[in-house]
Order: sequence, then C-alpha cells, then structure tokens
Amino acid sequence: MSYALQTLWHDKARYAAGVGAVAFSALLIVLQVGLLLGLFEITSVPVDHARADLWVGSQDVKSVDLGVQVPINTHMPRLTEKRGLIGQPEIYLAMYANMTRPDGGMERCFVLGSSLDPDAAGAPDVLPAELREALTLPNSIVTDESELKRLHLSGPGDTAKISGIEVTLVGTVRGMKSLAAPWILCSETTARKLLTGFVSPDHCTYLLARCESPQRAKEIVAELRAEYPEMSVYTTDEFSFSCRWYWLTRTKAGIAIGYAALLGLLVGAVITAQTLYSATMASAKEFATLLALGIPRGRIYGLVMAQSWWVGVFGVVASVPVVWLLAQAAAAGGAKVVLRWEVMTGAAAVTIGTALFSGLFALRSVRKLEPMSLLR
Repeated sequence: MSYALQTLWHDKARYAAGVGAVAFSALLIVLQVGLLLGLFEITSVPVDHARADLWVGSQDVKSVDLGVQVPINTHMPRLTEKRGLIGQPEIYLAMYANMTRPDGGMERCFVLGSSLDPDAAGAPDVLPAELREALTLPNSIVTDESELKRLHLSGPGDTAKISGIEVTLVGTVRGMKSLAAPWILCSETTARKLLTGFVSPDHCTYLLARCESPQRAKEIVAELRAEYPEMSVYTTDEFSFSCRWYWLTRTKAGIAIGYAALLGLLVGAVITAQTLYSATMASAKEFATLLALGIPRGRIYGLVMAQSWWVGVFGVVASVPVVWLLAQAAAAGGAKVVLRWEVMTGAAAVTIGTALFSGLFALRSVRKLEPMSLLR
C-alpha cells in the first residue's frame, strides 16, 4: 500500500484524471440522491411536523393527501380502547379544495385542519403560539411564506376564497413548502366549513394520537392492523416513509434520477479505467524489470489494484467539500439536498468499487508483460 501511494504521488499528474473522474461520479451520485430525498421530503411535511405518534385513516391510504373520510363513531372507540395513549385521540381534517385567488384565478390547495392546543397531536410544530391564537378566529388561515406568490397574496390581512368561503391570511410559517398544492393550515372548525360537502360532520380524514413511547406506538399499530384490516394504521415514521415512497414511485422520478447517476458513474468508470490502463502501460518497463528480478506477477497485480483503491479513495475525499458547497448553493436557491450518512457512505462504496473494477481492466496490460520486453 505504501509503495502504491509513493507511485501515485510520484506520477500524480498521470493519475489526476482518474481521481477527477471518481470525484465526479461520487459528486453526481450524492447530489442526485440528495436532491431526490430533499424533494420528496416535502410530500410528508404535514406528518413530519405533527406531534402525533399514531395515524389512523381510510383503508390502504398511502400518502397524507390521499385520505378519504372515515366515520368517527366507528374508528374512535377502536383507538381509545388501547392502553398507552396520552390524552384523547384527535380529529384531523385533510382534503383538497379550490381557492379563488384575489386576482380571480383558481388554485388547487390542500386544507389541513387540527386542534390548536399547545400539546395538540396535529398542530404543526412550526406554528408559534401567536399564530395558533390567531387561527382561532373564524375563517383564518396560515400558509408557508414561499406560497404567497403562487396564491397572489402579499401577506397577513389579505383575503381569498376557499370553496366559496372568504378566508383571511393571518400569518405565514417556514418549513411547510409543498410539492403540489399549497398546504393551508387552519383550525378544525374552519376546516369543517371549508370542506363542507367533502367531509361529513360525523366523519374526519384521520384520527391522531400520542403514545407513552415509540415502542408502545408500534405495538398499538400491530394490534389495530390485526384486529381491523379495513383501517390504515401507521406510526409517524411509517406514514412519513409511505408518503415519500408513494410519490417517488408514482412520479417515476427515482428512475430518472437513478439513470442520470448511473450515466455519471459509467462515464467516471470509463475515464478511470483508461487513466489506470495508460498509467500501467507507461510503467511497463518498470514492471518488466520487477518480473525479471523474480517478483511474482501476483505482487504486481496487487500493486495495480492498490493504486486503483487509492485513486478511488482520493476521488471520494476530493468530492466531499465540493458536495458540501454545492448543497449550500442549492439551499440558497430554495432546493434542499439531503446529505445523510447513508447516502454519503453508499456513494463512496459505489465509486471506490468502480475504481477497483477499472483496476481490473488495467490488469490486461500487466498480463501481457514479459521480461523479454526489456530487450526490445
């Protein structure tokens, strides 16, 4: 390994293209996957920002925006009979509606109505106390500040109409940006008015509950699924993942992102393989000399593979600060790049593996070497 490092340092200009190709591959994989994760985190925003531990909804619901109304009198007793709940389960209303903007245009929105108590399971944690208080006013709403332009609203005090009912914007929050229709936050009472005709008075979209512990939440989910298969029951983490996975597979964005990352990986592999092959051919006389001195061919194979390993490692290390800078630039532009350790580790493993595979390609030149080539 030390000799491989010495040769790389001595001929660093020769191996620079390979290191750069590996860095490019790692960079592309991390950014593509990070952007994908950041994009689809938006689909589970209402779930992620709620304080609930349990979500109970209609049968086979895969995403928070796909729930249909369920009877409260049927589902509520099934949930309340379970031990380990903190307080009473809460009613949560979540349904699409049409908004008439101040300019007269129409915009599809998604109404989220919940209890506004400080420890409520459904109230988003991005809502400060003053906005929760403001939402107790009749027909008042809150949305993410990034949605104001789309909704043609300038700020608090502006009015619009949802389902033909005039609503007043009383404030904005951050962290509730949507992928499709803007999230509209309001009280359960206001949501009932706005969703009249979509949700019956004795129905709701979800029932939310808090539990003593995450373990107890998992146990209640398992019990309810076994007893009532016609209900969808999730822990918060499960429902959050389900939302993201549904949108990922529905839009086929994962395939497009994966294809682009694979293309970058292939380009990096070709450049790395060609670089290592050329570097190995340039060292042909040195390798032939070693063979003439009785050095086993396997040792030379090991040297070439060690060089491939270090090219991969240096490429991954070189990509890290660039990835971080580009992620910060994307965040400044409004795009979130999720740099999880699983993504970073996976990208490193794939790119180093590609470098090792390229090293196998370079071994072709070593197999053809013979000590007699020194006499030519």
